[in-house]
Amino acid sequence: MGLYKQVKHTWQEQSPEFVAMQRARMAEWRDQDSTVRIDRPTRIDRARSLGYRAKQGVILVRQRVERGGRKRPSIRAGRRTAHNYQKKNLSKNYQQIAEERANERFKNCEALNSYLVGTDAIYVWYEVILLDRAHPAVMADSVYHTITTKGRTQRGLTSAGRKGRGLANKGLGAEKARPSVRANHGRNN
Repeated sequence: MGLYKQVKHTWQEQSPEFVAMQRARMAEWRDQDSTVRIDRPTRIDRARSLGYRAKQGVILVRQRVERGGRKRPSIRAGRRTAHNYQKKNLSKNYQQIAEERANERFKNCEALNSYLVGTDAIYVWYEVILLDRAHPAVMADSVYHTITTKGRTQRGLTSAGRKGRGLANKGLGAEKARPSVRANHGRNN
């Protein structure tokens, strides 16, 4: 069994020793800031499969996102209708929010992709692969150069963003997802 396959198997198997190590790791992460730049990936197999390469201009960030529904601002005054709830359900997933927040912190970078590294009762942690838009090594790379378009995370062009927009499915049952839900609604009404 190769190295990457063995690492993947370790993450899937979740042995008692691995779970104990992961709990200690997350206890350490809880004390850190929500956005932390890291030197090397926690899951090298997943990072490599998503396009990570250890070269200049490629940055790794561990992003923490709080779990649970996002709330509206508290209702201070006025008549409350039956539909005016405080709970606000967004169509975005945690991964997309993590990519957006990491990109907000590193403004000169674009998110290539991200992957899950941990979950507990309060938080979810993702590691986001960012590309420096102006770095010569990234600009010279034929694969990375095409990805460095501005605002990929905000426009929902990453893998998590496309999934949130309903573009992960094709064919029967997904007729109204393309080019977008809003465009399809405008065309039909």
